[in-house]
Amino acid sequence: MVVASVAGMDIETREDQPYAAIKATVTLETFPKIADRFPEVMQWLADRELPIAGAPFFRYTRVRGEEYEVEAGIPTIAEVPAAGEVFTATLPGGQYAVEVHEGHPDGLIAVTERILADESLRFDRAGDGWGVRLETFFTDPEVEPDPAKWTTEVAIRLAD
Repeated sequence: MVVASVAGMDIETREDQPYAAIKATVTLETFPKIADRFPEVMQWLADRELPIAGAPFFRYTRVRGEEYEVEAGIPTIAEVPAAGEVFTATLPGGQYAVEVHEGHPDGLIAVTERILADESLRFDRAGDGWGVRLETFFTDPEVEPDPAKWTTEVAIRLAD
């Protein structure tokens, strides 16, 4: 549910969302180390007959300069016991600052910076750790190979 909209950014109230994911520490140069692991999470869900409940996302849990702790996650219907590198968790509900980006993923840094520059917002973070900072990918690159036509959402949880 959208609560407010300001300069292309919405404030949305979201419910808790269970998900399955794999985590890695990466840089922009080594990002494929995590980005290429979505198929493993999808297979893990399929092996357990757990339905996918939304689009895949990256959750940034820590940002230290050029180093990122990132989860490659896929929403599901419930948390279940995990195995191997795949784990399950829940994105907490609450209010999120949200902006949709149409175009190449290189533009996501500018979208994130624009959201974070809004001094009227208090974000769910402590130092370099983030409560929830997401990039959700609504376009399947196998269906639309042109990154200029991709749709991605940046959502950052606000402090309670």
